[in-house]
Amino acid sequence: MRVLRISHSSTVSAWRGRDRALRARGMDVTLVTASRWHAGGAEVSLAPGEEPGATPVRTWGTHPALFLYDPRPLWRLLGDEWDVIDVHEEPFALATAEILLLRLLRRQRAPYVLYTAQNLHKRYPIPFRWLERAALRHARGISACSSQAARIAEDKGFPGTATVIPLGIDPAEFSAGAEPLTRTGTTVGFIGRLVPEKGVDVLLQALAKAPALHARIAGSGPLASELVDRATRLGVSDRVELVGALSPPAVPAFYRSVDVLAVPSLPTSRWTEQFGRVAIEAMACGVPVVSSDAGALPDVVGGAGIVVPRADAAALATALVEAAGAQSAELRAAGFARAARCTWASIAEDYERLYDVAIHASSAVVPAVEVIVVAYRAPELLREALDPLGGLPVTVIDNSSLPEIAELCRAFGVRYIDSGANIGFGAAVNIGLRDRLLPGADILLVNPDARIERAAIASLHRALRSAPDIASVGPEQRDDAGRPARVEWPFPSPARAWLEALGLARLGGRGPRFVIGSVLLLRAEALAQVGGFDERFFLYAEETDWAYRAHRLGWRHAVVPGVLAQHVGAGTSSDPRRREVHFHASQERYLRKHFGEAGWLSARVADWAGAMARAILLPGERGRSARRRAALYRLGPVRVEARVARRSGS
Repeated sequence: MRVLRISHSSTVSAWRGRDRALRARGMDVTLVTASRWHAGGAEVSLAPGEEPGATPVRTWGTHPALFLYDPRPLWRLLGDEWDVIDVHEEPFALATAEILLLRLLRRQRAPYVLYTAQNLHKRYPIPFRWLERAALRHARGISACSSQAARIAEDKGFPGTATVIPLGIDPAEFSAGAEPLTRTGTTVGFIGRLVPEKGVDVLLQALAKAPALHARIAGSGPLASELVDRATRLGVSDRVELVGALSPPAVPAFYRSVDVLAVPSLPTSRWTEQFGRVAIEAMACGVPVVSSDAGALPDVVGGAGIVVPRADAAALATALVEAAGAQSAELRAAGFARAARCTWASIAEDYERLYDVAIHASSAVVPAVEVIVVAYRAPELLREALDPLGGLPVTVIDNSSLPEIAELCRAFGVRYIDSGANIGFGAAVNIGLRDRLLPGADILLVNPDARIERAAIASLHRALRSAPDIASVGPEQRDDAGRPARVEWPFPSPARAWLEALGLARLGGRGPRFVIGSVLLLRAEALAQVGGFDERFFLYAEETDWAYRAHRLGWRHAVVPGVLAQHVGAGTSSDPRRREVHFHASQERYLRKHFGEAGWLSARVADWAGAMARAILLPGERGRSARRRAALYRLGPVRVEARVARRSGS
């Protein structure tokens, strides 16, 4: 695999460990980085030829979000053939926009992945907000250094599931001494910028509450000149040692000189801990860690260290004493295990998987098929659906909590899960996806009012696996009277809404399409990249939204000709008016999500205008139906759905 990685921070030698580890795995990696950058208050430089595979490039600007690369080397490199481009810059950064613009002008077809550490949901000013959304919407993958950053990237427009990949360390540099140090009292280490948000003042207060604690504080910053006075006022100056800023080679020895590391960070409205790399470094050196609950620290420290409430000096003091004493051996062992997850070799594996997902690399082994059925009442229909599925791993998620359905599942020998309420189709499917009978299997969704034979399932599976970019396939369908039903549709959009309103829908017949979810086989690799269903869709459009997100990530969907399934349609519902409201409310959610407020407003006007025209021109029930639809769009489908739910008490 040929990878072009672009990362200004890789001017720092330690951060090039990722590229070295990727090359050690047999990948052809070319790195572009800044020739000069400021890191930790000092200027770092990289000369041409200093490291094989690394191309230092001149930059303009010093802020990580407000700098640009010299475009000439990027232009030349983007003209080569690559399998994937890893833009290790924030989605909202000017450099990201520059790289993606050059990629577009160069007509470079390789997919790109982005990096993010932003774990505060910030609304950036224009044009950065637009740049961020455009970058996220067209990315094939996201590496995020925390779960919060991953969720924010998804909320802001990335169509798939962001991958959490920690920051890395070199285990040859950060390692424990031969034996744990033994001292009189407990020495607490602190390393970082001496600024209020790093919580060093909370550490001094903790020392005042625990006379056995001593502190070694490393770092520089605005508070450096004030710490002695603060320590004196608290009566702990004789137990505080200020060691100043440390050079990178001196950091491992600092960790080994302390019994426990404190990371008492305090979040602000504009900042919180994005990772907490010092915690992992200390763990690798065999030092227990106690942190606050700020930002990503619970992800990094939780389970391998002790997490205490932010700004709680008493809790910090108690935890530091315990971490260095009674819990020391347990925390050291857990810390070693956590640090091993963050070695460059381990992180290179994560990045290789991310790249494989981005290019839709398929496993050499064809996975099995697992079936998920979402049931809602109608056990007699469910019986018909389950009858031909014998021998397949089947999970039934019951949204109606009926004893008859539980008994039916026991009779068929399939797994039964009571969701506890009518939580909707997408949410119920996600229950099954989170708890697979066969992890890594392709997933067949079957409505309880649908029936598909085993031979047809096998044909669907062959079609799904016939090309590496197919995310889902479905069969042709007939209703219970043998009439064909349409199962393939173009994706909804404001433009299509206007074509339909003007009676020109046939002109929008080309373009990408999706397959309805009544009988739908989903590819395991696509599920891993796209994720599960959006649970905001209670009924209808769940599969449309999933398929559109897959489309944005480079997947396609297909109907398999000649493969048939029977589908009664609305077999578990007896209220057509309510179904209509749910359908159009889901359309509103879909259009708002993917086309924004302006896109929804345009589509809403088109639907209302088209319905009004039909109400005037069409006689009888068709005209009355059009008037109901016009009223629905005038009031707003989601608003009407909420009214219906309140009236029905559900």
